[in-house]
Amino acid sequence: MSKGPISQFIQHHYRHFNAAALVDAAKGYETHLLEGGKMMVTLAGAMSTAELGVSLAEMIRQDKVQIISCTGANLEEDVMNLVAHDHYKRIPNYRDLTPQQEWELLEQGLNRVTDTCIPEEEAFRSIQHNIVKLWKDADAKGERYFPHEFMYKLLLSKVMEKNYQINTKDSWMIAAAEKNIPIIVGGWEDSTLGNIFASYVIKNEMKATTMKSGIEYMVWLADWYRKNSEGKGVGFFQIGGGIAGDFPICVVPMMYQDLEWHDVPFWSYFCQISDSTTSYGSYSGAVPNEKITWGKLDISTPKYIVESDATIVAPLIFAYVLGW
Repeated sequence: MSKGPISQFIQHHYRHFNAAALVDAAKGYETHLLEGGKMMVTLAGAMSTAELGVSLAEMIRQDKVQIISCTGANLEEDVMNLVAHDHYKRIPNYRDLTPQQEWELLEQGLNRVTDTCIPEEEAFRSIQHNIVKLWKDADAKGERYFPHEFMYKLLLSKVMEKNYQINTKDSWMIAAAEKNIPIIVGGWEDSTLGNIFASYVIKNEMKATTMKSGIEYMVWLADWYRKNSEGKGVGFFQIGGGIAGDFPICVVPMMYQDLEWHDVPFWSYFCQISDSTTSYGSYSGAVPNEKITWGKLDISTPKYIVESDATIVAPLIFAYVLGW
């Protein structure tokens, strides 16, 4: 397809170093899809608070993403931005804040993520009331769901629609819910909603088993991967590091080594965007070739690493894949 002005700019100006790696990764992503491959995108850090949905939602709508892995924070923070965007506070001089000023933000109910403060009261008021109702209804019926399935139920019910403060086309969670694409959320328990859910379990108001677990996510992912890795296979586009990346990528060596299913194909594309430069003992800072030794990537898997800020790089790669 013909490329738009952003893609043309990237191709003309991004010629060397991390800029060239960005172009290579974008072209590799595009080629993978054109050859019939599927793509997993993993979201670490605070990509939802960074409003990556402005580009990621369109990637989902145009079938450029088939499955997502994200932290519990990214799962909920896109919805928080949806209902409380007007109450967020940006602090450009965040590097200059004293401990006392940080404490004052806490007292105002403003939880800071780099230069952006999430308004605790506004962000959770409508979400908590409605999601807890879904949890308790399921608990009473003896039903069990994954964290993302509860969020999908919440969004598709449109019960919070009157409170939306951004254009819904900029919410990647709404796009994902409408497409019903699978989301893997390893370690959901460390999110704010995960903490809230745990509090209800401690108060004996809910059973822990009402929420499906990380192990069940891994079992589900193994089945999905087996069904979707034929032909060109499944690619892995990793934004940041951490559990959002390491949890799902391990499904391949788990099946090959632990289940001894030797017909399992490796991930067939790999790209990581990270500002964690190559370092000692770091998952986020490991070069892609290290993953060969763990049985995650093949010798011939196209591998890319862009050592830069994902809030800059990911929208540009998505723009290229979308032809903007």
